[in-house]
Amino acid sequence: MVSAQSSNQGNTYSLLMIKSFLIWTFTLAVCLLVVGFPLVVLMATVGCLLSIVLQSIMPVSAVLLVAGGLIMFNVMAVLIVAGILTAKGIHPNEMKWLSWLHGEEDKVQTTVYAACPLTCELKNN
Repeated sequence: MVSAQSSNQGNTYSLLMIKSFLIWTFTLAVCLLVVGFPLVVLMATVGCLLSIVLQSIMPVSAVLLVAGGLIMFNVMAVLIVAGILTAKGIHPNEMKWLSWLHGEEDKVQTTVYAACPLTCELKNN
């Protein structure tokens, strides 16, 4: 009975770690695409220049090599950072800036209608 419970706890912990890793991977990939757009433009520019330089050395596969290298660099960076965050035990639901990920509302601004200053203070008699 004790070994069955410890096995169940081990499975639960491993599933929690896998879930945390997958959520971190998704979040970091989205952040890289959305927030890191200037970084992506810079990498594309460097990649174009590098493929032009490599074109004289290996004319057939320079563009393929550079594009594959840049994509692999981005994928590996996201996976490594997600692995580090998961290994440190930092869960995505602990992050305040990830409220959009777990469905919490961020009440930064309340809606004020144009007629509200005229009618909001009226009380029914």
